[in-house]
Amino acid sequence: MSQIEILDEVQQFLQRQHGHFIAGKSYIDANEVRIDIINPATELAVASIADASVATVALAAQSAETSFKNVWSKVTPYERSLKLNKLAELVEQNAEELAQLETLSSGKIITIARHLEVAQTAVFLRHFASCATKIEGKTIQPSLPSMQGEQYTAFTIRQPIGVVAGIVPWNFTLMIGAWKIGSALSTGCTIVVKPSEFTSLSLLRLAELAIQAGIPEGVINVVTGAGKTGQYLIDSPLVKKVSFTGSVPTGIRIGQQTMHNDLKRVSLELGGKNAAALLSDVNIDEILPVLIQSTFVHQGQVCAAPERIFVHQSKYDEFVTKASAVLQSMPMGSPLDAANVFGPLSNKAHYEKVQHYLSLARAKGQILSGGEDVEGIGYFVKPALIKVDDVHDPLFIEETFGPVISVIPFDTEEALLSMINNSRFGLAASVWSNDMSKIFRLIPKIEAGSVWVNMHTFLDPSVPFGGMKASGIGREFSDAYIDDYTELKSVMMRF
Repeated sequence: MSQIEILDEVQQFLQRQHGHFIAGKSYIDANEVRIDIINPATELAVASIADASVATVALAAQSAETSFKNVWSKVTPYERSLKLNKLAELVEQNAEELAQLETLSSGKIITIARHLEVAQTAVFLRHFASCATKIEGKTIQPSLPSMQGEQYTAFTIRQPIGVVAGIVPWNFTLMIGAWKIGSALSTGCTIVVKPSEFTSLSLLRLAELAIQAGIPEGVINVVTGAGKTGQYLIDSPLVKKVSFTGSVPTGIRIGQQTMHNDLKRVSLELGGKNAAALLSDVNIDEILPVLIQSTFVHQGQVCAAPERIFVHQSKYDEFVTKASAVLQSMPMGSPLDAANVFGPLSNKAHYEKVQHYLSLARAKGQILSGGEDVEGIGYFVKPALIKVDDVHDPLFIEETFGPVISVIPFDTEEALLSMINNSRFGLAASVWSNDMSKIFRLIPKIEAGSVWVNMHTFLDPSVPFGGMKASGIGREFSDAYIDDYTELKSVMMRF
């Protein structure tokens, strides 16, 4: 056993009565209902948070609006960059504390919390810091005719949109929260973040670190609570943009709600039934470690992870045999034990959802390997490989967001494309092959916002990320996000 010791700072943080984070300090309304934060490995409460009232959400939105108008919109891009870089530095200095908070509330394996979630939070914050000084307009030469010798010129400027609502899921709360915070602050906006009620602790701590980094009070606000808290935030007339990461059904409802609220800006990074295509020349032994890691990181609870693995018929049996052996050998147990690579699902509701899909597959005799019940405490599910032959099967169509992976044989390139694109989703896909001619023919035909080659799931802040079809609207990262957080204003002059 290599079970880690919980830091004193973490123990002290957990023992607090957590409120919301508004205008630079904790805000507690004694009348609000408390929600327990459950450790999914033990099913025990480690802390509790407040379920925000409409009045609390209004207070947070007002804090962000006041700070936007009076402070943050007047801060120079260079100063915004410095403060985001300082926040990244503090994330690194407090990395173990943040990682442990994430593991205790989400069930994320501690090595993933340390080396992926917390480490990449700092990397992404630095990327957004670098973009703060690169928000640009352009000059334009109009073609208006001159009647009396007058001339014309024009230019565009980008202005921050104002208060942003950032609604964050439970799978990577700290990192995805930092994406929304970095996007907003780098463009001169302020933000109210609403984390999942299952995993709010790390973002509450990040908000405290932001004050330490010199980010003014009210620029970053955090309100905790269940789904209705997000509804209150979306409905606030002070919120000018909503940035949501989460499930497709919820994202569609939010999109409809923002349209009703005077066409409020919205960006949606939703889920998918992502495909990985293994072509006939693939070396199973060579690609399997990378594919398995990409598929089952954080127990498959990653929006971009592959759920449909298409394997050329000539490699199908070999893949199933070798993938099954790898999955059966993966150490499963406490996420605080650094020797484990597979932990619990993040919450009871999601555990029950995954068990539902496993029951469907078990009833139809579709389980090729895995999927057995795990006795004892904790929301543990053994990873399963499922054979799917029918494109109308729920396990082909619906996102499981967990360790339930469909394996599907194919013969021709045409059949492969037809099955990959036979989905309402279009977030991500990957192609595994050394035949570059085939790869480059497939890439433009695959209906997905991201296509990886001989890799999957990995994100980089310099590369835009987002979905097609029902998988989303807008793009994260690179400089593409700037369009979603700024208003483009045109100026035309006669002289």
